[in-house]
Amino acid sequence: MDAMKNPLLLLFFSLVLPFSLTSSVRLTLREGSSLSVDKPGDTLVSEDGAFAAGFYPVGENAYCFAIWFSKPSCSIHNCTVVWMANRDHPVNGRSSKLSLRKNGDLALIDADRTVVWATSTGLSSEPSMKLLQLLDTGNLVLRDEQNVISWQSFDSPTNTLLPLQKLTGNTPLISSRSKNNFSSGYYRLCFDNNNLLHPTVSIWVTGRSPYNDSRVAMLDPYGNFTSSDELKFLTSDYGARVQRRLTVDYDGNVRVYSLSEGEEWSVSWQAKSKPCTIHGTCGPNSLCTYHPREGRSCICAPGYEREDLSDWTQGCKAKFNSCCDGKVETEFVELPHSDFYGYDKGSFPNYTLEMCKKLCLDLCNCFGFQYKNTTCYPKLLLLNGRYYPSVEGGIHFRLPKSNFSYKLPRIEYTALQCPANEVLLQRTYVKRKEFLAIKILLIFVGAIAGIEAIVALMAWCFLHGTRPKKGGPHIDGYHAGPTGFRRFTYGELKKATRNFSEKIGRGSGGTVYKAVLSDCRVAAVKRLNEANEGENEFLAEVSTIGNLNHMNLIDMWGYCTEGKHRLLIYEFMEHGSLVENLSFPTELDWSKRFEIALGSARGLAYLHEECLEWVLHCDVKPQNILLDSTYQPKVADFGLSKILKREGLKNSSFSRIRGTRGYMAPEWVYNMPITSKVDVYSYGIVLLELVTGRSPTGGGLSITEGGDENESKRLTSWVRERKRTGIPMGTWVKEIVDPRLTGEYDIRMIEVLVTVALQCLEEDRDARPTMSQAVEMLLHYGDEDEDEMIAA
Repeated sequence: MDAMKNPLLLLFFSLVLPFSLTSSVRLTLREGSSLSVDKPGDTLVSEDGAFAAGFYPVGENAYCFAIWFSKPSCSIHNCTVVWMANRDHPVNGRSSKLSLRKNGDLALIDADRTVVWATSTGLSSEPSMKLLQLLDTGNLVLRDEQNVISWQSFDSPTNTLLPLQKLTGNTPLISSRSKNNFSSGYYRLCFDNNNLLHPTVSIWVTGRSPYNDSRVAMLDPYGNFTSSDELKFLTSDYGARVQRRLTVDYDGNVRVYSLSEGEEWSVSWQAKSKPCTIHGTCGPNSLCTYHPREGRSCICAPGYEREDLSDWTQGCKAKFNSCCDGKVETEFVELPHSDFYGYDKGSFPNYTLEMCKKLCLDLCNCFGFQYKNTTCYPKLLLLNGRYYPSVEGGIHFRLPKSNFSYKLPRIEYTALQCPANEVLLQRTYVKRKEFLAIKILLIFVGAIAGIEAIVALMAWCFLHGTRPKKGGPHIDGYHAGPTGFRRFTYGELKKATRNFSEKIGRGSGGTVYKAVLSDCRVAAVKRLNEANEGENEFLAEVSTIGNLNHMNLIDMWGYCTEGKHRLLIYEFMEHGSLVENLSFPTELDWSKRFEIALGSARGLAYLHEECLEWVLHCDVKPQNILLDSTYQPKVADFGLSKILKREGLKNSSFSRIRGTRGYMAPEWVYNMPITSKVDVYSYGIVLLELVTGRSPTGGGLSITEGGDENESKRLTSWVRERKRTGIPMGTWVKEIVDPRLTGEYDIRMIEVLVTVALQCLEEDRDARPTMSQAVEMLLHYGDEDEDEMIAA
């Protein structure tokens, strides 16, 4: 039904919608048609008038294509938005449009004609006339004339779940950044690795089940929420047929809102009754406070001050220098009824207060401790802080001694000041008049420039005695490629490797051969398996790799691409890989092992955080850590793993699982988003292998016999259990260290290596440190005042 053919329906929409729609009101959008940002009333509406879809302003000259509630009546600037197509990439306020192309693709096109968002519906093998329609449920669907749906907004939610919309394992809800910033925020609601949605203290206490792997949840129109993990709840107004929405709010809480008779949204259910139990509210070194009437607020810990006066999520910064300086005397200041969740050095029962203080003072990176019920919890980081009168014990902050006493923070209950964070896009796309004479002049100038370039190229080739090959784009010998290092021919490498006769190893996706180049340098040539990607994609990735420069990363000297041949040329490492040296450990003493752990961490931290483009290794293991003549480690085989733009790291996607059994993070198995934390997990396994000499892939020394659990988890659980029950420290250290090594070792060294490893091996990726944090923890080992030596 078309709105233009039904004047009564058109009159109805013009009365209930918050802005003028007149002739721009549409019930459907057909192929070849568009919605324009230049026409504020150019929208799609549902038949019952409850929902509208169109361009929604998210900042100055910034628009997103969105769906919002048309009831209650609202202006275009304060409607309740339930979905956005391009929440992280707004388009210009002029000349942008949403088009349903004649091939069946739905595309959002910016003013400069770039496509910022699109469906892939035009790839259907059975093309048919498609149309876009907004249903009464709030679902925007792309269907054909037989009502077969090829795309729907319900399959890609943003922060809101509408009644009858399914929340699945592949469709998490992600909060907005703030009240006024609709871009992706810091909190998400999704199913975890145990098939549980929004897990609480214990699945057995709550009666929830991890055995149903269908991972689906839904809110029905009457206010009943059910999930495959047996999570169930009813809204406070259950049974009433009113408009509802479940939203992950920007403050991290999950709430169900209902539309009351007075046309106002009210909360009919919420997940957290204590807002300060939501992590990340107040940032590092600060604590969340709450008052039922005044709401939530934040305070800085003693000795700290605000990092950003407009944004509490940035937390607080220290007003003093590091306490790790041995010349700085420190004292403890207690804030009662407070806690920082997580990041404990461990739990130490049956400790007195004085014993707890001494334990913290002996740790350079201890920022304080919580003491309650004769148990000591040293804190390595001050995150997820909260202050409640009901919290047992308190935090004793470690601070430099001062002539003046530290003041405890004043507990004030003031509303959190969240920045507006509006998106400002200062872009204009003005159509300029073009005249025939100007076009002719531009063509003439371009032709002259092209002729000059050809003449210059021919002159260069004549002077250097080279000619282009007839059969392809390569030049005899070599030339400088786009990365600034050498591009070899396949014939050169075939000769240098003596027809690939001396194999020295295998890496992910290829075999490595020893080669002697024409300049007498010894090299390692990795011959990649038959590549699926084209030459341009290969060169783009090699360009990034060739620009990496770090003492703990293998140095790439060049590459080759001819036909389907893809080869990478690296420096040759005299002592081979770490796995070879672990198999014959006599030369790899404990000091070398620690330096290998530290150097490898530095190399990975550079890949993750310091490159112009981030590189995920995806296959960290001893085979890919090479040792030079002085046993300095160099991370290798990171070449074609995954290269990401900085803004794309959190939303990375992979077409296939990458890595090696025993070293792979749980994210690979459970089809979760892949981030740099997969490398952190693999690095943790490498650390345990360095310490114990045991391989997670079944090699090395046996830990237990039988069992269904994979080797890496058995290794991790075995070390974690020994560390937990081994008192005094020397007992468990002796049980886990590689028994094939003789001589003395530093017990603190082993403890630090194991502590870092176990933190890297947390199942929850958010609980793992970054590689730079791992480097810092390892560096603190050298700051200890006393080293305790044990004879192996």
